[in-house]
Amino acid sequence: ENIFVSRNSTSALRLGHARAAAIVAILDRNIKVAEYTPREVKKAVTGNGAAVKQQVQFMVQKLLGLSEPPTPLDASDALGVAITHSQQPQFTTANRSG
Repeated sequence: ENIFVSRNSTSALRLGHARAAAIVAILDRNIKVAEYTPREVKKAVTGNGAAVKQQVQFMVQKLLGLSEPPTPLDASDALGVAITHSQQPQFTTANRSG
């Protein structure tokens, strides 16, 4: 998920360092990186780019047919990113080869 603006500069700096380390490791292995803003993820999962985390959690549960909502909320956010990525043109049925 793309980075967001934080009010806590120390947390934002640490997040930036961790994000950079992860991206460098991925690119070092020639793996493509895709990023989505929180608004894009919310829109893809709930249909509303201004949805709250609990709405994303609820829709992730429904879309994936889970018996329980994914917890913590960060888990449903991560699954929401995966759902968003799976909806990109290169992954739609019409564009799949094989």
